This record gives sequence, C-alpha cells and structure tokens, in this order.
Amino acid sequence: MTAHSEQVEIVVDNEAIAGTLLAPETRVPGVLFVHGWGGSQQRDLARARGIAGLGCVCLTFDLRGHEKTIASKESVTRRHNLDDIVAAYDRLATHPAIDSECIAVIGSSYGGYLATFLTTLRPVKWLALRVPALYWDDEWDSPKHLLDVARLARYRNIPWNPIDNLALKACSAFAGDVLLVESEHDTFVPHTTLMSYRAAFEKAHSLTHRILDGADHAMSQDCDQQAYTKILTNWFSEMVIGARVGDYPHHSARYS
Repeated sequence: MTAHSEQVEIVVDNEAIAGTLLAPETRVPGVLFVHGWGGSQQRDLARARGIAGLGCVCLTFDLRGHEKTIASKESVTRRHNLDDIVAAYDRLATHPAIDSECIAVIGSSYGGYLATFLTTLRPVKWLALRVPALYWDDEWDSPKHLLDVARLARYRNIPWNPIDNLALKACSAFAGDVLLVESEHDTFVPHTTLMSYRAAFEKAHSLTHRILDGADHAMSQDCDQQAYTKILTNWFSEMVIGARVGDYPHHSARYS
C-alpha cells in the first residue's frame, strides 16, 4: 500500500524540529450495522469491533422506538426507521478516513429489510442480510407494531417477485456483493422468504448464501452467534481483500 508523505514541524521546548508524516493514500471501507425490530446496537458491537480490526470504520446505532427512544415504539413507522438509517449512513459517510465508494451495510431481520431500500437512496458496495424480514408495501406509514402478525406469517410463506414487493425490487437493481444468512429453524422469516430475496438479486456482482444449521431467528444459542460472526467476518474479509486487488468471487454455499 502506498503512503502519502507530508513534511511537518514538531515544536518542543520552543524549538521546531523537522518530521515527515506518512499515511496511507487509500481510504478505508465504511460499515453500517442495522439491528432488527426489538433489538439494539449492543449485539452488533462485538462484530463491529472485529470488522474494524480489518481496517474499516464501523457505525452501530439504535433505531427510533428502541433503547433511549423506546417511548416512541408504538408510533414509529417503517418510514421513520428508514429515515434513521439514511441519517446514520450520512453520518458514517462524513468520516474523513472513509472511501465513499466502499460502504457496506449489514442488516438483521427488520433492519435487513429496510437496508434494501437504502441501496436505492445511497451508494452501497456490499450488502449483508441476516434473516431479512419481508413486509407488504401498503401500511408504510402505519405504526410498525400494529402490523397484523398472522398476516405477516402467511405473507412470508408465499414466494414473491420484485414486481410484487418494493424491497425485492430494490434487491433486483442492486449490483454489489451480497451475503444472505438464513437460520434453519426460523419461524419468523422462513426459507420461502430467503428464496424470494435470493432470486431477486439477479444483478448482484456476487451472491453468498449461508444457512445456520439448527439456529432459530434470534440465534438464541451462543454457538449460533459465534457461527454467524465467523460467516460475516470471513465474508467481509474476502470482500475487502477483493476490493484491494480487484477480484471478487461469485459463489453460493451452505454453512454447516
């Protein structure tokens, strides 16, 4: 990696001594983490620290209706939370060390669903979706917690195409690299939903699909948490290295 060289003066005891400051010429990737409904940034922090160790700038945050803003949970809508994600992205993108063309978004469940819309509003190079939820397009401005849970369960067990759903339509236009992570025993986001997402990414530069064997939606077991962290870190390491050498893989695989 080449370095930028700058001559500087260092003041000590009222005298100036000469120095040379060396810093990488290339900027680093930025990574935005988006948690799911009822979650928080806390679970993302350990993974963010690991990815930051790869030479990235990471941002975790709490969606409105969660943690310090829990009082608004009964009124917050999908539009509100998408606005939160856009604001968080813009805050991350202002970091001086970030390459604005190398930003990743990592979303779980509800956060993964909303992250697909972000790709139509802001540049996203890498998109990792863990058990991405799916919602119908109507009632966008209705309080999220009032959506019919039974109807959602039926909806997610039906195969949908990009012409049927705006989130899937956003996926169909995405040309970056994608990671899909599925939980084998997920009763909230079933296999059918993951297949709808997978089929929608028809223009993706690469698509990696992993299944966490034995895991439920929340990854309740520590071993499931660890397995997901390993999948995410390995995939992102591969993407970052690929970005530096200009080569990406294209594969779909099962994790066991």
